[in-house]
Amino acid sequence: MWRYLPPLLPFAAFLWFLPRVLPVARGETGEYVWSWVPGLGIDLAFWLDGLSLAFALLITGIGTICILYAGTYFAKDPRLPSLQIILLLFAFSMLGLVVADDAITFFVFWEATTITSYLLVGFDHESAKSRASALQALLVTSAGGLTLLIGLLLMGSVADTWRLSGMNAQGDLLRASPLYLWIFWLIALGAFTKSAQWPFQFWLPGAMAAPTPVSAYLHSATMVKAGVYMLARFTPALGGTDVWIWTLTLVGAFTMVQASIWALRQIDLKMMMAYTTVMALGALTMLLGQGSAMAVTAAMAFILVHAFYKAALFLGVGMIDKGAGTREYTQLGGLGRYMPITAIAIAIAALSMAGFPPMFGFIGKELIYGSLEDATWPWLIGGAALVANALMVVCAGVVAIRPFAGRRRIAPRAYTADPGWGLWIGPAILAGMGVLGGILAGRFEHFLVAPMVSAVTGSETGAHLALWHGINPALILSLVTFAIGIALYFLIDPIRKALIKADPKTPGTEDGYDWLLQALKDFAAWQTGIVQSGLMTRYLQTTFVLLGGLIWGAVYFGTPALPPLRFDLDLFEWAVVGIIVGSIVLVLLTPSRLTAIAGLGGVGGGTGVIFFLYGAIDVGMTQLFVEILVVVFITIAMVRLPRAGYIPFHRISAVIAVLFGLAITAAMLAVLGTPLDRRLTDFFEATSLAEAHGRNIVNVILVDFRALDTMGEVSVIVISGIAALAALWAGKERKA
Repeated sequence: MWRYLPPLLPFAAFLWFLPRVLPVARGETGEYVWSWVPGLGIDLAFWLDGLSLAFALLITGIGTICILYAGTYFAKDPRLPSLQIILLLFAFSMLGLVVADDAITFFVFWEATTITSYLLVGFDHESAKSRASALQALLVTSAGGLTLLIGLLLMGSVADTWRLSGMNAQGDLLRASPLYLWIFWLIALGAFTKSAQWPFQFWLPGAMAAPTPVSAYLHSATMVKAGVYMLARFTPALGGTDVWIWTLTLVGAFTMVQASIWALRQIDLKMMMAYTTVMALGALTMLLGQGSAMAVTAAMAFILVHAFYKAALFLGVGMIDKGAGTREYTQLGGLGRYMPITAIAIAIAALSMAGFPPMFGFIGKELIYGSLEDATWPWLIGGAALVANALMVVCAGVVAIRPFAGRRRIAPRAYTADPGWGLWIGPAILAGMGVLGGILAGRFEHFLVAPMVSAVTGSETGAHLALWHGINPALILSLVTFAIGIALYFLIDPIRKALIKADPKTPGTEDGYDWLLQALKDFAAWQTGIVQSGLMTRYLQTTFVLLGGLIWGAVYFGTPALPPLRFDLDLFEWAVVGIIVGSIVLVLLTPSRLTAIAGLGGVGGGTGVIFFLYGAIDVGMTQLFVEILVVVFITIAMVRLPRAGYIPFHRISAVIAVLFGLAITAAMLAVLGTPLDRRLTDFFEATSLAEAHGRNIVNVILVDFRALDTMGEVSVIVISGIAALAALWAGKERKA
């Protein structure tokens, strides 16, 4: 029974959000703020309005159903606890995303959904296909996440606030900014990758490698709608411009038509549902691109419509798979008399998907057609919507009729009865919501759709939700949709075969992803072959070249002019310089390793003496101790190596050493030529005795103000000592 406990968490959250429907419907909003990084003005800020509340109810409500479903679907699978935990983390991440009002908070939850969805898609980690699909989803959506972060930072800098609500209030300022185009494209790329819009639509069908309850949750109410949610949320800030209208409308229309055609090519019902999800996301993007009150009303209603029927259908397909052992409708038939509850739930949800009355889907489709009245390109939008909706009728007929009607067909295993209540209760509830949405359309408008529209546009809905508005163009288009869809349903087999034969692919999308991924792997292999060659000299050369290049770059771009070198040294200082230079010459010319090690010690010792001369006693002592340890350790290592004989002179290494030395010299001159900023000096002078009770400022800095750094340095010394002891003891054991 423990597997029924995890669904109680999202259900409790659902019950917490539910009483807030009435206040939000009256126009009230809720704000919850906790200070996070006060120095940067970043807060854990959350905002509850009509849009965030509707998504929160979908996330928690459908999350309860999907996690309960998973508990029964994987009842005998030892991986069930980890699956339910990841689902809960995913639900929490998505919930935080939709209620976040701080840009950084929003991005943190955005990336959390990316990571948790990666774990969910690749849940069957022993399958190469699952791992590849999870990686594909991760790479595409995380790349979009990076562009989103840059866009949010630019929006925050222009609007001078990190609050999303504040950015929306500064919409005129953002649209007038010279950075607007950059902001729009960065935000749009983040939304397109997350919500699988062309040319990034390929990752979502691939994510069908995830378990059925995961697919139902991701597609209906959560991750794939995150991009749509963001577009709706930022409509007041970025919407209404030509680039917004053109881009979102064209991309959305193309995506919905392409996905609806590809859906007909599938024989796996789960894959077919995946492509219909891409179609729905394209429709939502297209409607938000139009931005009119009617179009936004249609989009908000369709978000609810799609959530109800898509979750029910995915879960219903999972029941078919459990009962028949396959999801391919070409192998199914006559299942209705064995699984009547499953057949009824899927049929009701499919009616809503097809848009037949009295379902909520009929109202959603009518609103889409009704938005053509004030559309920018009514013929383009109307044609795309008509094609996509007609093909959705075909897909709805396939999933609702083919598996259940007709004669029994051969399947991998015999049909069984309806599964337990843990599987069918969720699809039944969601299918029922599709019916209630149509019958109680006015209630849904008042309590859910109208507050959502108000949050996006700041105005009332563009049309009232009802099953009957009289004979109008929207109704005529609906009848045409039904006629075309029903006719095409009877031609589904030849259509599918023709599409398979044609093998429709969009150049530059998934093929482009595969090419880029392979190019990245090839580049990594080439780079690894050069950098990770296995030669210590190559590693040292690469390290010093890169470090020297960075230092030269910093000096060149950050220093207007270098101060002159100072040669007015006294006799003792010249003597120290002579020791250092002589030690370097000794290292370069001697054929003896031991002599070379001694020469290196002379270089370090001379450097330590310089610290003594200028009063840095602590630093000088540290330098000497380090040099002693280095000489001892290198000597122990070198005496065990075979006799080297003549050591050749490496010209490349010499050039790198000279350039690196000159870089260090230039950097030191740049530092000496920069005016001293005494803020930290004054702080340490004022607080060392008063707060740390120490008169030696250097010691106080090391022990108190930089205690963690000192602890790290001490840890390095301790580890080095342990390693040295281990090496010495190992030598003694070999001799014994």
